[in-house]
Amino acid sequence: MNATGPRRRWWPRSVRARTALAAASAAAVILAGIGWWVHHDVYRESTGIAQGQTQKQFLALVDQLEKGAVPARRSTVPYEIVATGRRAAVAYGGGMEEFDPGTRHVLPAPPKAELPAPPDEGPNWGYTTRPVRLPARPDSAPGDRFGKDGGTYQVMYDDVRADELSSDTVAALGVAADAQLRVYVVVLPHAAEDIAGTITEATDRLLLRAGLVSLVLIAAVAYFAVRIALRPVEAIRVLTASVTANDPRERVTVPNTGDEIAALATTINTTLQRLDDAAAQQRRFVADAAHELRSPLTTLLASLEVALAYPERTDWPAAATTAARQTRRLQALAEDLLLLARLDTRTPAAGPDTVDLTALASRLTEQYPLTERPLTLTCDSTAPAHVHGNPDEYERLLRNLIDNAARHATHRIQITVRNQGGRVDLTVHDDGPGVPAEDAERIFERFVRLDDARSRDHGGTGLGLAIARDLAHRHQGTLTLTPRTLGACFQLRLPQAPTPAEE
Repeated sequence: MNATGPRRRWWPRSVRARTALAAASAAAVILAGIGWWVHHDVYRESTGIAQGQTQKQFLALVDQLEKGAVPARRSTVPYEIVATGRRAAVAYGGGMEEFDPGTRHVLPAPPKAELPAPPDEGPNWGYTTRPVRLPARPDSAPGDRFGKDGGTYQVMYDDVRADELSSDTVAALGVAADAQLRVYVVVLPHAAEDIAGTITEATDRLLLRAGLVSLVLIAAVAYFAVRIALRPVEAIRVLTASVTANDPRERVTVPNTGDEIAALATTINTTLQRLDDAAAQQRRFVADAAHELRSPLTTLLASLEVALAYPERTDWPAAATTAARQTRRLQALAEDLLLLARLDTRTPAAGPDTVDLTALASRLTEQYPLTERPLTLTCDSTAPAHVHGNPDEYERLLRNLIDNAARHATHRIQITVRNQGGRVDLTVHDDGPGVPAEDAERIFERFVRLDDARSRDHGGTGLGLAIARDLAHRHQGTLTLTPRTLGACFQLRLPQAPTPAEE
């Protein structure tokens, strides 16, 4: 168990459950934000509605007064009508009786200095809103609309001139003919809050129920949607689990959807095909290696058995020479196989050494033995050619190319080294029979020899070119067979490195 296992026991293991939980969590955050916005918007609208109702009541009171009617004390909003030259209120209601305005009005009367001039035409429907502090009430009881000290409230008021009213209305109101009347309406904040609170509470309950139902539906839809989407993945998993080393030919079905799951199935099939090819190549390699090892072992064993059976007629120096030759061949084959095994591990090249391919090619040209048949081996270069890599591996690569050319050349082998625009080009060209175009890539496969009729003692193991290409790739280079009218020409391309002095 990993270190994070105990801390994640609460997290569901199923992708379906995790997706449903994530979708529900995201939906909960979104719905909470929407609910908060709706709550505040409804509260704001409800407060506006309550204030609008207060304004409507105020305008109705002013209209009643101007029409000569005395407003009733029963009202949904606290109001008071006062007049200049009168100690008591002209009319009041809606809770203002708690202040006992029958003996003295609570709100101030309009001063004489503020009396406006009579309007030229039409009634005056304008009103003013300002804060007014109400007097203290030590005898207030629970449930009163106003606090103990009254507090400061917003009031709407408007003035009406008595001389604009009829004489009967003035007499009914009990004010002087030149008096100034003022209509007050107190805006109670808790009334607006009560209305807004009632509306928002109902809205919040509705939003809560709708939100819970939405969360359940979203989680269920996400769960079943992911479950349906993962059915092809489950089928891919079952088919992939049936692939074994003995039968790697099983392939998954690619759904005809063109989505990510189809791409996953295609990638898995490609990977299985590569594994199948690698397994087949490994089997061929083992079979070819066994075949190549059996040939020198059979020759060596037969030679030794004949010598032991007829010791008095055996040419022991010749038998020893044959045994030594076959043993050297076995040793070379074993070294090649070990090198290929090391190259197959994909280990990086050892060390950032700088190697001069011109100097290396010149040295191999001078030291290469050409005793079996007369051949001319030359090296053509114009300047040092530096590359990064392992000197021993570069020497093995060039030696394999020269060995291959020496086996097929008729008279001449030429090595050319050039610096070409940030890379180093090295070619090994012989004047032998050449390679057919259809076999230009096949010759780089392991244990491939085009001349199967010649003696295996002189034909090599069929691993030289395969090792040379693997070494080229190991150093970020390429090794190819370039077409020529005469002979075979192998071209090695490597990234050029700066000279040691430049480094």
